Amino acid sequence: MKKTNNDLKQRVTAWLYPEMIANMERFIEANDMKNHTEFIAKAVDFYIGYLGTKEGTAFLSQTLLGAIQGTLQKTENRVANNLFRLSVEISMMMHLLAATLDITDEELHRLRGRCVAEVKRTRGKIRLDDAVDFQNSPDEE
Repeated sequence: MKKTNNDLKQRVTAWLYPEMIANMERFIEANDMKNHTEFIAKAVDFYIGYLGTKEGTAFLSQTLLGAIQGTLQKTENRVANNLFRLSVEISMMMHLLAATLDITDEELHRLRGRCVAEVKRTRGKIRLDDAVDFQNSPDEE
């Protein structure tokens, strides 16, 4: 097959620092490349692609990007399903408690304030033991 003038490589002179050449030679060897020309051609192709996209995520391999998005979507779906199930269980528990307790609106309002403060203080790490201790301790008002 005969090459046209557009298919022929052209010589380009470049001046590089010695440490850049040493790094380049390490990567040439580690990646089974034939020579400096192959390395520089791949590096220039990569950089042209990067500059052309102007966005780092658009330059990621579409396969890698698809895998990451798929994993995130599965995780999001699992979390949403678990939150829904937990909300149903909490709703059932609250209805059972409401049916068995005789509590005034004022007491309920005070309890909500205490619980909000406790969740903020513990960053949501609430233990039943702590709630029992709180309920058995004298009122702090």
